[in-house]
Amino acid sequence: MTERNPNEIHVPVLLERCLELLAPVAERPGAVIVDCTLGMGGHTEAMLERFPELTVIGLDRDPDALAIAGARLARFGDRLVPVRTVYDEIIPAVRSTGRKRIDGVLFDLGVSSLQLDEAERGFAYAQDAPLDMRMDQENGQTAADILAEAPEGRLRELFERYGDEPLAARYARAIIAARAEAPILRSGQLVEILNDATPAAVRNLRHPAKRVFQALRIEVNGELAVLERAIPAALRLLNVGGRAVIMSYQSLEDRLVKRELAKRTKSTAPVGLPVELPEHRPEFRLLTRGAEQAGEDEREINPRSIPVRLRAAERLRERS
Repeated sequence: MTERNPNEIHVPVLLERCLELLAPVAERPGAVIVDCTLGMGGHTEAMLERFPELTVIGLDRDPDALAIAGARLARFGDRLVPVRTVYDEIIPAVRSTGRKRIDGVLFDLGVSSLQLDEAERGFAYAQDAPLDMRMDQENGQTAADILAEAPEGRLRELFERYGDEPLAARYARAIIAARAEAPILRSGQLVEILNDATPAAVRNLRHPAKRVFQALRIEVNGELAVLERAIPAALRLLNVGGRAVIMSYQSLEDRLVKRELAKRTKSTAPVGLPVELPEHRPEFRLLTRGAEQAGEDEREINPRSIPVRLRAAERLRERS
């Protein structure tokens, strides 16, 4: 990995809003917040600077990101506790630090600036590189492995489910035909295959590779399955009054987050019950009205903030 200044390649999205939402818990003496997507440490750096009593447990599966964040945040000493793990392992990660509960949790989902900008990672369809796409390059299948092994029906399903790609069937057929001639090992090859399989009218509207690359990345890293386990686990760890802030960048993620928070913020009292018993009251309350988005000024400065959807909630009571 080329050594680069993290401040030049990563602008934290909705930074001030995240700090505002987390402030009531971050200002507590001895507060602990888990940054489930530490990345290059932009959000965590701001939290540690703003809240001098705060400790952040930073999780990331990418050793390159952990190395960059560790160097960037070294001045905070043991107020940063980095843990190499996937964020659905948040409970054992927190327990490994000797803690049982936390005061806040932050998720900044999706692919990081580091992974997008390092061409050799294979995430970006605009740059020719090996088709890897693993957030942890030491474990798991690569995108090239999936393209080599998955049957046509499975490829079509992936592109439809994770990419919402209307040309999924056409692209799956094209990939099967192309791999019969030669292995598909590089992003440039895949882009060419998809481009050739796309009607000219569609090519003029959008890049043919965008949704396919998104679908492959989600499958390689198990992103939705991991998120589906991670959100309930993170909410379970929160103290009463604790807060969760979650930023999503694509609709599948946001729908999953919305569904989980909606479930936790509704009364479980049976219909017709004259009095709501304490054990039926909502566990959480929403801190945002729907999903918040970045303002126009931020969108102009940081284009990666354009698709963001932020949701947040506060724990009201312990589970029965």
